[in-house]
Order: sequence, then structure tokens, then C-alpha cells
Amino acid sequence: MNATQTPELQAIQASLADPFDPKEVRFKPQMVKSNRALAMAYIDARLVQERLDAVLGVENWQDGYEFLPDGSVVCRLRLRLGGKWVAKTDVGSPSEQPDSGDRVKAAVSDALKRAAVKFGVGRYLYRIPSQWVDYDPAKKQLTQVPQLPAFALPAKQRPAAKGTAPQQQPAKPAAAAPTQKPAGPKPPEQPKPPTAALPATGQELHRRLQEYDAKLAAQKLCGRGALLAHVVEAGVRAGYTANMTDWTGPALAFAVDVVKEFEQTVRRPAAGAKADPVADRAAALERFQQACDDADQSAESLTHYHAAEMGWPAGRPPAVDKLTTAELLRLAGLVRTNLQRA
Repeated sequence: MNATQTPELQAIQASLADPFDPKEVRFKPQMVKSNRALAMAYIDARLVQERLDAVLGVENWQDGYEFLPDGSVVCRLRLRLGGKWVAKTDVGSPSEQPDSGDRVKAAVSDALKRAAVKFGVGRYLYRIPSQWVDYDPAKKQLTQVPQLPAFALPAKQRPAAKGTAPQQQPAKPAAAAPTQKPAGPKPPEQPKPPTAALPATGQELHRRLQEYDAKLAAQKLCGRGALLAHVVEAGVRAGYTANMTDWTGPALAFAVDVVKEFEQTVRRPAAGAKADPVADRAAALERFQQACDDADQSAESLTHYHAAEMGWPAGRPPAVDKLTTAELLRLAGLVRTNLQRA
């Protein structure tokens, strides 16, 4: 939140960004594997319209659309903030429905939701990790509703959620405790994440993350730069600047929580659980696609742009669906690095 904003604008920003009622959040299968599916959270465009009406009033927002030849739709969303009209634009993609009218409607809804995210509406949904849940292949629908983390609950509901064990994120670091038990041969020493004390500045956070990123890469738990890319991406989704060295206060605490989640994810196979390459690649693909969205570039154009850095023949990068998990993570990191420099 910008310290130069008036209290009124800060209140509007907080109201726009407040999570929706969990009953309104839907989930759809992003990837299916037998009777399991990777569930992704989303909302209906109607909720965006209602949020804008409730926070700003029906007379203080406008939306316009441009229909592109490929079926995509550009939404230009204008909000009246502090007596001035502020515009944000984004592109929505058509659905795969057979009816052309339904495909256009889906593209319009997608464009509106994407443009609204730039004002903070529903941005928190990008921070909700995808979860593997039960799936009915015959009905082609999820049979299990994923748990929402505490940060994805409306502000007025968070105190009541504190007693619910599945939503207690601060308890996650305890998973690392078993590595300290002396049982049999001494296991390899695990590097401690940079969370012992909150970094004082964004520069210190960046330095500590670089060091920890290198240690994780040396242990082959993730690719070099994956941790940094993950934290920056999560920060951008949460509304912070892409330049981590500018982060302060709440952003630093947020980064610490993201590192804890990342560490648990990359260490899960080492703790005895079987690695799921399908899930890992799906998460990496989602991370790369989000980086493409934030850079306002297509995945194909960015693979061509970074071909030399990736070691691919000039003008002939592999197709996105052929990229490995490591390549997707590295590309996402390269895109994020360029955004920081911009």
C-alpha cells in the first residue's frame, strides 16, 4: 500500500482486495490424472461487478471491450479513484465451448476479471496453491472441495478461522523438526531457511534469499533461481513491487511465509513422499504463464526472446508443451528478472 495515498484511497484499495466469501469461490480441474485432479480456484465475473458496485458505486466504474480476430477480448476497466479516472487493461481468452456466443462470453468475463485483478480484486486467488483432490472422470467434476488458507478468508472471518487446524499456516515449519532426530546414520545437514529473524530491509532479504537459493540448488532440491523467482512472483500477485529490494514491513513478513511454503514443497520428496512429476510440471507451467501475463507477452514470444540464455538454437526454441519443469522454472525466473530491471 502506498504511504502517499489518502486514508480514503487506502480504505478503497483494502476493500477491493478483500477476499470473497469462501462459498463464492469455485474450483475447476487444471490437470487430471486418473481419479485425481489439480484444483484451481476462480470466481465468477458477477462477483467482480458486485464488488465494484459495493466499494465504488455503480456510477464510478466503466468497462469497455475490444474483440480481436483470434477470439480474444481486451477489457479496459476504468475506476474513479480520488476524483480521477484510472484505467487498466487486460486480455481474456475464449473458452473451448462449441457455441461461438458462449466462447465470446467466456472471453469477456475472463478479460474483466483479469483487468480487475490489476486493481486488487481477486488478486489473492493467484496465491492459493493448487491442490490435488478427488475427481470423478465420468461426471468430469471435482468430488472434494479444497481447503482455503487463512489469508484467503475475508477479514471479518479470519478470527473465527484461527481455531481451525487445516488453516494454521504458522504451524508448517514444524515439519522440518524430524531432520534433527539422531536415528541411525546422521543425515546430510539441511540448510536453514532465511527465516530465523525478519530481514531488516529488502536488500537484506534479497541477499539472504540468494544464499539460500544457492544452497537448495546445490542439494538438487530446485533449479538455481527457482526460490527467488517464486518469492518475487508471489509478491507481485499479492500487490507488491517486482523489485524485491524495495520491499519493507509487511512485504518482508510475507516473503518469510512464502519461503516456508516453498521449502516444504521442495523437501516433501526427501521426507519420504513420492514425487509427482505431473503436479510439479503443472505448478511450473502455471508459474511461467503467470510471469508471461505480468510481462504482457505471449509464452511463445518469451521463449524466443530468452532462447540464447536457455541455450536453444536462435529462432528455434522448443514448444511450450515440450519444456521440462526445470526449463519452465528458469524461464519464469528470467522473465521476473527482466521485470525487476524494467
